Amino acid sequence: MRRTPDELRKMRLAGRVVAEMHEATRAAIAPGVTTKELNEVAADVIDRRGARSNFLNYHGFPAVICTSPNSMIVHGIPGDYTLREGDIISVDCGAIIQGYHGDAAYTAGVGEISAEAQRLLDITERSLYAGIDQLTAGNRLHEVGRAVQQVAEAAGFSVVREYVGHAIGTEMHESPQVPNYWPGTPGPTLKPGMVFAIEPMVNARGPETEVLEDGWSVITADGSLSAHFEHTIAVTDDGPEVFTVP
Repeated sequence: MRRTPDELRKMRLAGRVVAEMHEATRAAIAPGVTTKELNEVAADVIDRRGARSNFLNYHGFPAVICTSPNSMIVHGIPGDYTLREGDIISVDCGAIIQGYHGDAAYTAGVGEISAEAQRLLDITERSLYAGIDQLTAGNRLHEVGRAVQQVAEAAGFSVVREYVGHAIGTEMHESPQVPNYWPGTPGPTLKPGMVFAIEPMVNARGPETEVLEDGWSVITADGSLSAHFEHTIAVTDDGPEVFTVP
């Protein structure tokens, strides 16, 4: 779906709230902090900005952010987990302004992290921007996944297949989906006004996943580290516009 200029304006506002949630939670990450406390920091931003959470109560999800440490890939529920020196933590945030959604994620180190963990973070973020670069009018959507996959696999890492990016607007998850790998078909032609959430999830070893008993938390099947970066981006006549950066 192509969004009108007024719809894009509202999505920029939602994106700014998400960007502020990122800044606030990043500043709070430290050894000894619980993931529940990170959720409270993010909830405070939503309240102060007059936004609504698109995560809270989504199919029963009980928090305003997802917090996924170490080998957890995505959809971790904030709670009593206490961050430790050397952990990595993925934080996925979303917000609604005037009925329009923003959605973005990042992975950060807690204190000093290993060189390999830092490399995973760097490569995953690089793969995100390689995908964003493909969001140009006239290009085909699945070139995003091809670009993400090339960056991740060239570094010796793997791309998760079961969880993908998506179009976004008046709903958080809209069609079409955006694979983080080349699915074998080129996908729709990109047009100005289309908006997507691009979100590579990259594992240090194999791509296989498992879901924990809580029905939400997704982990790597082999116990390896995983990183997750995401932005909400519009296709414009002048190239991709990222809504969820400060």
